[in-house]
Amino acid sequence: MKKSLVKILFVFAIVFTFFTSAIAWDDTGHKLAAYIAWEQMSPEAREKAVKLLLSAPEDSDLSVFYLQDSRSAAAKQRELFMIASTWADIVRDKKFKNRYEKYHQGNWHYSDTFWRETNGKVEVLNNFDEPKGKAVEQLFAFDKLLRDNSVTDGEKAIALAWILHLGGDIHQPLHTSARVTEFEPKGDQGGNLFELTPKDTPREDKLNLHWYWDSIIGRNIPRVNDACDSEYLPAIAQEITKKFPFAKMRNRLKLGKFDEWQQEGFQIASTKLYPPTLKRYEKPSDEYKKTAFNIAEEQIALAGYRLGQMLNKIFDNREITRENFEKEKSKYEKQANESGETIGQGVDDAWLWFKTRAALIKTEDLRDSTIVVDVENSVVTLRGSVRGKVQKEIAAQVVKEIDGVKAIKNLLKIILNR
Repeated sequence: MKKSLVKILFVFAIVFTFFTSAIAWDDTGHKLAAYIAWEQMSPEAREKAVKLLLSAPEDSDLSVFYLQDSRSAAAKQRELFMIASTWADIVRDKKFKNRYEKYHQGNWHYSDTFWRETNGKVEVLNNFDEPKGKAVEQLFAFDKLLRDNSVTDGEKAIALAWILHLGGDIHQPLHTSARVTEFEPKGDQGGNLFELTPKDTPREDKLNLHWYWDSIIGRNIPRVNDACDSEYLPAIAQEITKKFPFAKMRNRLKLGKFDEWQQEGFQIASTKLYPPTLKRYEKPSDEYKKTAFNIAEEQIALAGYRLGQMLNKIFDNREITRENFEKEKSKYEKQANESGETIGQGVDDAWLWFKTRAALIKTEDLRDSTIVVDVENSVVTLRGSVRGKVQKEIAAQVVKEIDGVKAIKNLLKIILNR
């Protein structure tokens, strides 16, 4: 009992220190992405993830966030997973000197593309001689580490926490961008040098573009009466996933293609975040705020879906049995309906839809395709688009190899021949 009390007090001390001293970043976006990822994960993947986090090295303080209280194990496990997504920011705190020196890595949190606007167009500065950040290369490294059976669970726990955090980071567009202007000849550090408050504003009250975006969720949906995470975050996450359902985004996952995730963020930052209406030393307009919030919601949803499906592949490689599928059949039927796909009334139609969809997603050469699957009386119809004739043939071959499929109607359109 005494040890549990000491542990709880220690956690509160860490959290209190973090939230009172760290005002240069926001945890809400990270936790929302982690919440969405958790909802995507299978029970087996969740169990493995929690087991790893509880195996974290003692000096990392990561496992102490699993509180020994009266709540259900499911609630405590999800909370640990969500807090783990912010651990890489928590270890910034210099008051915990040993932890800071061992685990903090400032240049891992971003991966910048340097650019400037030339004659109204975005000009990428490929050989710009300034630090670009290592988020993408670290994601590749940690992904590889989590799959390595020779690595200890303690090392994997740290890798998992970093993946959850960096996966969220590079979906915040300003973690992928460094804009070069006459005011910022070395780049604007992801909007950190673009101030939004008058020049004479006291330092502690200054607001810059980066922090504006980091905290955009709270600016639109403030906590009421100091609501705790369990009261505040789930409703927001559910609203985000309702607005941007997995069924309509699953063809955009690009699992393992972290460099492409970064480039997506950069395209948003360079084309949408610096409109002519955005002025230095002025509060952004309500229209800008609305646009920022919409972009942030979509990016958080995408980050959550990508991280959840990525961890499913790493931690749960089991083939789902027909028996387990039947237990969650209604969930899959809902996904099909939301994405405009048709499942017929045949006894095997839903099962074949699921198997076809899963097989297509796993096929590397079809990652850039947008394929819609209909199943009627065990006949599979493929609609949508692929990038070439080869991909169209691959899609048909994948379906042909699925046991139970009676026929295939390949209506896929080619959008780019190669």
